[in-house]
Amino acid sequence: MAQQSSFETDVENATHARRVRGGPVVGGASALVATILRRIVRRGSLEWTEAGGRTYRFGTGGAPDVAVRLLDRDLPLRLLAQPNLALGEAWMDGRLVLQRGTLRELLDLLTSGGPEALDSLPGSGLRAMADRLLSRRRHRNPSARARANVAHHYDLSDDLYDLFLDRERQYSCAYFERGDETLDEAQAAKMHRIAAKLVLNRPGLSVLDIGSGWGGLARSVARDSTANVTGITLSREQLAYATARTEAEGLAGRVKFHLRDYRDERDRYDRIVSVGMFEHVGPSDYDTFFATMARALKPDGVALLHSIGIMGAEGGSDPWIRKYIFPGGYCPTLSQAIAAAERAGLWVTDVEILRLHYAETLRLWHERFAARRDAARALYDERFCRMWEFYLAACEAGFRNGRTMVFQLQLAHRRDAVPLTRAYLDGANPAQGGPKNLA
Repeated sequence: MAQQSSFETDVENATHARRVRGGPVVGGASALVATILRRIVRRGSLEWTEAGGRTYRFGTGGAPDVAVRLLDRDLPLRLLAQPNLALGEAWMDGRLVLQRGTLRELLDLLTSGGPEALDSLPGSGLRAMADRLLSRRRHRNPSARARANVAHHYDLSDDLYDLFLDRERQYSCAYFERGDETLDEAQAAKMHRIAAKLVLNRPGLSVLDIGSGWGGLARSVARDSTANVTGITLSREQLAYATARTEAEGLAGRVKFHLRDYRDERDRYDRIVSVGMFEHVGPSDYDTFFATMARALKPDGVALLHSIGIMGAEGGSDPWIRKYIFPGGYCPTLSQAIAAAERAGLWVTDVEILRLHYAETLRLWHERFAARRDAARALYDERFCRMWEFYLAACEAGFRNGRTMVFQLQLAHRRDAVPLTRAYLDGANPAQGGPKNLA
């Protein structure tokens, strides 16, 4: 049995009164949770011990072998009402503790039945209906709200992100050509593949990077071509870092960053790229986003949109992620994005679905964060660390077993703006010895 931490001891003492309460409602909730777990845990072994001491066992046996103990008798009721939110908060607060196994293994077991099993949970239809009804208010992001949402997540300590990201601070899905790449190699491959899809085939092209983050992609494009790159962001912290690092690397003459909402962009560009930003737009502003892109893209231009998506009829957001990690966030379906792009008069000239690449990226992020967890705790506290590790592990489980994936859309005004076949993407990773194919 794993040794109980001081954090878990404090939580157990604080929740003792709750654990000794009982009643038919709580008992019924516990039985229903057990029935659900028996249905959704399709492999491995899960030992589930309630606050009152009763233990259930689920799965087919074997690895992964996980044992969980609840410290709150009311937790089953919360799990029935809002399973994702309640599970995440219970982990953060120490009201759900592991006695065997890891958090990643626990979440893998809980999602092992796939999206169909999760969709069949009691109340899932009502929760989906409520999310649709509230979606416009929850996910609408006018300029002021967008700035506040960005600050909530991206203006955290620079030291935190250095604990688990690669040296270019790429905070989006990497690209694994072989499957055994380091994080730095896979992120470099992602940037080179995106650059190849931008078809940087003429000297001095102008490139707009919408949601430029810490500037890694903009610098990569500038290093590997003669393009002039303009990055726009809503994060003051990212802007300061991107500007300082770009100046230090001697690229300030061709790479500039601005604190600017995409809706305020007025210049026109040969190429436009947006990576990991579309998830913060919200469906009510999709037409505005693509109309802005169409207006800013020159007639013979090429654009590339890289976004997390959901496989299904409609997009959405996870309530725990929305509350603690990305307020206002919304993951679209591929069909939502394509329909909005076509309404703006843009051709979809290429589509690529990255199915498991983000799962591997998140695995590496989680491992790096775990290796430096003490440093993160010194920056914040134990509850923050538990929140962050749940965020990384839950997202990985979603990409491995759920409906989330990443899509890349190549867009243009003209159908002949890109080569006739995809052969120009072959060997597009100079980091691994392939030709740059860039001017």
